Order: sequence, then structure tokens, then C-alpha cells
Amino acid sequence: MAKIFLLLGSLLMALAVVIGAFGAHGLEGRLSERMMKNYQTGVQYHMIHGIGLLLVGLVAIKLASSSLLTGAGWSFVVGIVLFSGSLYAMALTGVTKLGAITPIGGLAFIIGWILLGIAVVRGL
Repeated sequence: MAKIFLLLGSLLMALAVVIGAFGAHGLEGRLSERMMKNYQTGVQYHMIHGIGLLLVGLVAIKLASSSLLTGAGWSFVVGIVLFSGSLYAMALTGVTKLGAITPIGGLAFIIGWILLGIAVVRGL
């Protein structure tokens, strides 16, 4: 799983840079200030959790993969899709009801960090 999470983390980080650049250069002046902040929040959490996914891959190499690390990695992926994805979609479409999905992604992020922490403590 380590290689999968390192690959996914790398791809998701590249995508975060592309999405962030698009927002900074392509959306400036086209979105309301509130929607631009939502978009930027999506990019910020996307990047942080892309790095988290890379961390999961590195920890899996160091400590050996476990179901806790696998759960942490997939939680980060789900969180990026649901949290950041819903904020991107909401900002681009103006459909604020998409914001109802965002907390589910946030919960996935929290679960991912908790699982990663437990895996590290058990692996030491």
C-alpha cells in the first residue's frame, strides 16, 4: 500500500497545485469573495491532506503497512474528494447546498489523522 499512497499523494499534490493556480489566475474577479474563500479553503485542505497521504506512504515503508495505515490513507483520499471537491463544486457552480457534503469530508480527515496516530504509536 505504501507505493499506492505515495503515488496517489504525488498525483493529488500535483492536482492541488493545478487547481490552486487555476483559482488564482482563472477565477480572480469571477467569483464572489465568499466563494473564492471557499475555493481557497478547498485547495488548502487538499494540499495538507495530500501531504498527509505522502506521510502515510512513508510511515508504511518505515513501520510496514497495516490496516490502520490503509484506513488513514483512504480516509485522506475520501476527505479530499468530499471536503475539497464539494468546496470546489460549490464555488464554481454557486450551489451552496453542496456545502452539506463538506463536513463528511472533514470527518474523513479527522478519522485519517486519528488512524495515522494510532498506527504510529502501535508501530513504535
